[in-house]
Amino acid sequence: MDMDSPSVIIAAVALAALAAVLVLLAGLRAEQKRSRETAEKLARELTQAQAGLAGRFRQLSDSHIASQTQLTRSIENTEKTGKTMSEIQQRLAVIDRAQKSLVELSEQVVGLQDILSNRQARGAFGEIQLNDLVKSILPPSARDFQVTLSNGKRADCLIRLPNPPGPIVIDSKFPLESYHALRAANDDRETKAALRAFGTDIMNHVRQIADKYVIPGETAESALMFLPSEAVYAELHASLPDIVEKSYRARVWIVSPTTLMATLNTVRAVLKDVQMREQAGRIQVEVEKMFEDIRRLDDRVGKLQRHFNQAEDDMRQIRISTDKVTKRTETISEVRFEESPHAEKIAPPIQKVEGEGGE
Repeated sequence: MDMDSPSVIIAAVALAALAAVLVLLAGLRAEQKRSRETAEKLARELTQAQAGLAGRFRQLSDSHIASQTQLTRSIENTEKTGKTMSEIQQRLAVIDRAQKSLVELSEQVVGLQDILSNRQARGAFGEIQLNDLVKSILPPSARDFQVTLSNGKRADCLIRLPNPPGPIVIDSKFPLESYHALRAANDDRETKAALRAFGTDIMNHVRQIADKYVIPGETAESALMFLPSEAVYAELHASLPDIVEKSYRARVWIVSPTTLMATLNTVRAVLKDVQMREQAGRIQVEVEKMFEDIRRLDDRVGKLQRHFNQAEDDMRQIRISTDKVTKRTETISEVRFEESPHAEKIAPPIQKVEGEGGE
């Protein structure tokens, strides 16, 4: 083997190593390319995933907003529905109360019909209504109920008026059967017959009142017939004015609740006027007595004035005397006595008492 063999071997090994390095570099480049492609693929997938996730987020957000809007609308609709239901319940309650009132009113009407269809109950109903009206207007001193008169008849109410006219009786009983027949008439013939019967019943009751409750020297010359129904009173005046005139001539005045109230107010005014006249008389008597007291007081004041004048004159005289005494005292105080060794003793002057020889 020549000397160049080692060099050849080394060169071969170097070439082999270089080839291996080149192969390795090529593999690395291939691996890097695969890694880069994998990374790019992962990046693309990640981008797509992010885009999909963003889309889903947008869908979820839109869905949430839509759900919230729908929920708000549902709540508002629920509130409106609740308010409407509350209003409906209130109206149903009002309707229920109105229905109960109608039922009670119908029961009262039926009860009133039962009362008016019974003579005894009708009389009690008229008495109660009369009592309520009279008590609401007149004082207790001007009214009495169920009073027995000297003829033994009992009056439903007695109004105590001064003479004239005197106490007046109010009767609360009234005939109603013929009035019901008049209202139930079906033709002209039945109406005329019921009307005649109604007028006859009224006049019979008027005569009874005049006979029982008009007593000369005890009651007024007239009495009142109380009809506790405006309908009966209106029918009487509209259909039977001649009966009303006959009752006036019999001195029985037919009144309804409204006209009786006006009459009682007039009575109250009359009673008040009588009381005022009585009070005026008492005031006049008291005024005359007061004038007498004033005259006596004037005499006593005059005497006291004369005493004051006398005292004033006495004070003036006393003042004159005190002024004179004061002046004399001043004069005496101005006198000076000078003593001398040769002066003789002089006896003091005798003082005069005031009033013994002048002031």
